[in-house]
Amino acid sequence: MKLKILRIMAIITGLIGTTIINRFMEGGAFFMSLVLICLLISIYFIAKSFLNIKSNLEISKNMLKHISDSGTLGLALGVMGAFLGAISAFDVLEATGEAEPGIIAGGLKVVLLSPLFGLLTFSVSKLAILILRIIQK
Repeated sequence: MKLKILRIMAIITGLIGTTIINRFMEGGAFFMSLVLICLLISIYFIAKSFLNIKSNLEISKNMLKHISDSGTLGLALGVMGAFLGAISAFDVLEATGEAEPGIIAGGLKVVLLSPLFGLLTFSVSKLAILILRIIQK
């Protein structure tokens, strides 16, 4: 019974992981990678802040600014990636002269992926800042 549950969990994890990687690549590897770097930097500063709460509160408080800046940068890069993606999509539409609804819908989906990931990065950083401020008091 446990083996069956573990197999089901492995299949679900594989499907979710594959979907996330596919969405990541659809959103444009360059800007999605930059936003991912911002997310990882935010997570680093969050961990550093949590680890220094007890030993050095001043370092923990200084990390809040770094967390905020890296989250905001991730959001800005995601939005910039969306604008550049939209411009390139409109260039393709202009060159072909055809505007089929399926092509436009697919292009809009891709354009929205990088700001969504940037918004996730921003939300993680702001949530961590909120939690850290509550703990630090």
